[in-house]
Amino acid sequence: MAPSPKKAFPLRIDPALFAAIERTASADLRSANAQIEVLLREALTRRGVKLAAAEPVKRGRPPKIDTENSDG
Repeated sequence: MAPSPKKAFPLRIDPALFAAIERTASADLRSANAQIEVLLREALTRRGVKLAAAEPVKRGRPPKIDTENSDG
């Protein structure tokens, strides 16, 4: 099952705010984009907005395809 595509849009943000997001993202080993997503989810949760859980990102190498035993 392919992951659902994410909505892309331009975001105008204060440079000092973005710098702070980049610092916290680096400390959490995330990209700035992922950090913004985490912060938005946390803010919505505090406001009582329920969201579906984010689908975990599949990491690592794709499974190896056995070409010797395939019927191709």
